[in-house]
Amino acid sequence: MNAPHFSTKQRILDSAETLFARHGFAGASLRQVTASANVNLAAVNYHFGSKENLVNEVFRRRLDSLNEERLAALAAVMKQSKFTLEDVLGAFVRPALALSMADDGGAGFVRVLARAFAEHNERLRKFLHDNYSHVLKQFVAAFGQALPHLDKQELYWRLDIVSGALTYAMADFGVIKRRPGMSELQHRDLAAEHLIKFAAAGLKAG
Repeated sequence: MNAPHFSTKQRILDSAETLFARHGFAGASLRQVTASANVNLAAVNYHFGSKENLVNEVFRRRLDSLNEERLAALAAVMKQSKFTLEDVLGAFVRPALALSMADDGGAGFVRVLARAFAEHNERLRKFLHDNYSHVLKQFVAAFGQALPHLDKQELYWRLDIVSGALTYAMADFGVIKRRPGMSELQHRDLAAEHLIKFAAAGLKAG
């Protein structure tokens, strides 16, 4: 009984994600979303209530699972009797790079994420802060244990820069492309290794 409703909601989210990536949040209208998803406006209002809620749900459906994976990876790291800075960075970086290469549209979501940074959408920033800041706090605590020489303000500065580098890597904007004969998984793992090594050096700097 629930399958048609799920299918409609999924189509709306998929279409919204594609159009937000292409045109931005202000540039993509609900009319464009409904036409792309082959639904009427009533269906959007039924499932989401407003365009703002639709934007939020585009992020929620990806970020909920991403941050669950991050926190599970972090919990596994913290259970170790000894862990390294690189271990914590791996828990932060690797699930995000996996999302960017997911077969179900992960690359499209990364473009939406890039739009969010570029457009400085304050309502969206508040939504992300209210729903996901607890994840960053847990990572900050773990990073703080590995980096006792940094005060909290300096740590936040450096993690903000690391997050920017991670977003860049997720978007695959760089000049280094996948080599012939290398799988997507191998390329992602190589990107993670280089990013973790680079980020660790910056975080450890005196």
